Amino acid sequence: MQVNETLNDGLKRGYAITLTAAELDAKVNEKLAEAQPDVEMKGFRKGKVPMALLKKQFGQRVMGEAMQESIDGAMNEHFEKSGDRPAMQPDVKMTNEDWKEGDDVEVTMTYEALPEIPEIDMSKIELEKLVVKADDAAIDEALKNLAETAQDFKSRKKGSKAKDGDQVVMDFVGKVDSEAFEGGSAEDYPLVLGSNSFIPGFEEQLVGVKTGEEKAVTVNFPDDYQAEHLKGKEATFDCTIKDVKEPVAAEINDELATKFGSEDLEGLKKQIAERLEAEYAGASRAVMKRGLLDALDKLVSFDLPPSLVEAEAGQIAHQLWHEDNPDVEGHDHPEIETTDEHKTLAERRVRLGLLLAEIGQKAEVEVTDAEMTQSIMNQARQYPGQERQFFEFVQQNQQMQQQLRAPLFEDKVVDHIAEQAKTSEKEVSKEELQKAVEALEDE
Repeated sequence: MQVNETLNDGLKRGYAITLTAAELDAKVNEKLAEAQPDVEMKGFRKGKVPMALLKKQFGQRVMGEAMQESIDGAMNEHFEKSGDRPAMQPDVKMTNEDWKEGDDVEVTMTYEALPEIPEIDMSKIELEKLVVKADDAAIDEALKNLAETAQDFKSRKKGSKAKDGDQVVMDFVGKVDSEAFEGGSAEDYPLVLGSNSFIPGFEEQLVGVKTGEEKAVTVNFPDDYQAEHLKGKEATFDCTIKDVKEPVAAEINDELATKFGSEDLEGLKKQIAERLEAEYAGASRAVMKRGLLDALDKLVSFDLPPSLVEAEAGQIAHQLWHEDNPDVEGHDHPEIETTDEHKTLAERRVRLGLLLAEIGQKAEVEVTDAEMTQSIMNQARQYPGQERQFFEFVQQNQQMQQQLRAPLFEDKVVDHIAEQAKTSEKEVSKEELQKAVEALEDE
């Protein structure tokens, strides 16, 4: 087997590989000899079929396997000796397309090697961690929002007309062709106007009703209504309005606290403070992570595989195009050209990606099965009712697993670097943290 270098330009590599006819024939004989003890053929005992007959019968079939194994072996041996790590799958082509049995096999292999990643002294990196405490004002604001979500209703003044968002308490009897139908009647039913919990057109007709009023509401059941005997039918509901109530925020007290799983108001405040500070910590981490990546980007400089930069720039351009054209869901659109801005951002991402991967590998950073499972479960929640199908899909899809694993790995490497960097804390207001987060989005 001969391997001759044909290209060495930056990170680009090219090699000509020659597998002689004699080497290929020896490989074929080796594979046939391995299989011979298990071969059965009419007229011969098992394992006693002559090699010449085996070669005539199975030689052509084994030839392709022998050729592939030999080339793969040569490639693996080359990477072990050279220490090269291809950035992407090497491009391997057979050059003598008119090859026939008895000829040497000639193959070219080209690839881009991953660069040497320089070591960095992580203790020299300086980071700033923004710290925000949950103050009384923030807790009170959160309590107010909770009270609004747990709204109550109180009766409006007598004679007041019902508005959208009001709760109408009523008795009603539904009829089709003047006959009351099963399930179409109720007493003291509380209906919030605008909630769209009734048949389309029903709630709108109750806007403006008063306590004590009787109102006939006529609607059509949808054609896809679940009850077969009511599909598409016109129905009249005779409604007696017993009360019209306006929405009011729940009172901030121990009773509100119990609705949200706390024993009392003080317990709820503590729960809110912990939640707020967890949210602040998450935002602070995002700001610190950007600071860390910026610091790493300034610390290192090395050649980048053009194919990786080109692929990343294409993904960035594609993503940004879809953000600017949200109405286009599929990929049936004109080809998207990359710009210098896309390329600059791609170079940063590829450089940092390679650096973090190298640091993570040397530090033996791993994503555990439990972490992967939790990540998949979090993603699955985005598909209510289809969580199990999503989970199974990910289990069977290596590419999807890698997409979920990559950010987990990156975050763990970032944490590893941050632990060794010089980190100072700075207490700031919620507004200052918010500005810092917004600055990330603007970049």
